[in-house]
Amino acid sequence: MNSTTSEFVSWFRSVTPYINAFRGKTFVIGFSGEMVTDAKFVSFIHDINLLASLGVRLVLVHGARPQIQLRLDESQLETQSVMGMRVTDSAALQCVKESVGRVHHEIAALLSMGLPNSPMANASIRVSSGNFVTACPYGVIQGIDLMHTGKVRKINAQDIHSRLEQNDVVLISPLGYSPTGEIFNLTMENVATEVAIALSAEKLIFLLDTLDTVATSAHNPEVLSRELTVAESKSLLENKAPVTTALLSDEIRSSLRCAIKACETHVTRTHLISRHSDGAILQELFTHDGIGWMISQETLQALRKARIEDVGGILQLIEPLETEGILVRRNRELLEIEIDRFTVFEHDGVILGCAALYPFPEEHACELACLAIHADYRDLGHGNRLLKHIESQTISQGIRKLFVLTTHATHWFIEHGFTEATPAELPKAKQNLYNYQRRSKVLIKHL
Repeated sequence: MNSTTSEFVSWFRSVTPYINAFRGKTFVIGFSGEMVTDAKFVSFIHDINLLASLGVRLVLVHGARPQIQLRLDESQLETQSVMGMRVTDSAALQCVKESVGRVHHEIAALLSMGLPNSPMANASIRVSSGNFVTACPYGVIQGIDLMHTGKVRKINAQDIHSRLEQNDVVLISPLGYSPTGEIFNLTMENVATEVAIALSAEKLIFLLDTLDTVATSAHNPEVLSRELTVAESKSLLENKAPVTTALLSDEIRSSLRCAIKACETHVTRTHLISRHSDGAILQELFTHDGIGWMISQETLQALRKARIEDVGGILQLIEPLETEGILVRRNRELLEIEIDRFTVFEHDGVILGCAALYPFPEEHACELACLAIHADYRDLGHGNRLLKHIESQTISQGIRKLFVLTTHATHWFIEHGFTEATPAELPKAKQNLYNYQRRSKVLIKHL
């Protein structure tokens, strides 16, 4: 097997957990009218086809701002804006309906194509649309009547679910209808957010124009975290976070507000992704780090007591280190027996670190064992967090002496307050188990 083939096999295996996790889940994806005009839009449609073929239930909500503006210019109509929203009078509404209809049909046509020798070959995507959105007028703001500019009042979630259960891709335009037969011009962001909330979607995804500008402007790694909780997102918008808020465009601010609302109301996660990266949605969804921002109600990182279902993840983490001789081998049976001794560091459901604590109460000492961090996530402070947690566990048992045996990490432990000792200073029971052929260094820390 050559290196290219090996890399492909390794990559394909790495995405399997995501494929299993996403199958049958509902994703609501919002994108702008600018994206529809981009040369990469066809590739995006191919990616949508891929997601649909993997069993993801998809709702697409499109915008049409540039297309509407072009139609207004052609008609020599001028409109005013209030708080970033276009005032839509009767003449402007006609332009809105024409533009939105044209964009909607263009997207539906792209989703329906099945060209040979393309990612759409043998695709059988059915596109569903309908009057899923009930709207109401926005009303009067700052003394100005926004007329046919509206906001979502209700989403017909039952009908959308019905289409999704038939494996249709649901395509929704930024238009809403009132029970009295009026049509309202809505924002894509408002529609996508309310649809995601009504469906209790697994993910709400926005493809943005300006997010990549922020990423390239942030030289300090602490400036931009790719993962934000709702509380952190609120701090960001309220200028309480360390991010340079001048970097945040109106588009990002608006999307963050939508993300906060969605994650506080039934939506598991919201993703903000730059539309300018080819395959952006695949990179975000099928790689552990992603390429955009992910907002969730609570942090995705957790230090917690290991459970029996974690055994497989722990084995996968420590087996490479056992092969290298860094850790002493533990088989599955032993690990299952000793699982209560383990603490795991988990990120988004994936175990990236572990450590075990073995008490020797008669000699007022505890052993730190099996401290391991996934190779791709070292030097990020996770080992230090695990160590501090183990130290706290030790102290909570009324014990102030922590020791560790290591063959490779002597300097790291010394840097974290351990001092070298001899096997004779170990608890008697541990001395009897000491492997003189392995010649592990003994290090002790008094807490």
